Amino acid sequence: MISPDRWLCQLFASRAAASGGVVRRNLRDVDRIVGRTRFLHEIERRGFRAIENAGQVVIFCNREPLRFLR
Repeated sequence: MISPDRWLCQLFASRAAASGGVVRRNLRDVDRIVGRTRFLHEIERRGFRAIENAGQVVIFCNREPLRFLR
């Protein structure tokens, strides 16, 4: 099993994250591997935002404002 530190490192080192894009992860994996509290702390520490829908977490790897279109 992957360590929490390695999982977070891989997530934020991905091409999409590194370029300020969007990444998606299964919420069950987040809870199982790193825990929601630590995950949210890492998101906030980086100034990113995340939303949850249908068991998925979508992480916006930038500091731009979010607008819900509908």
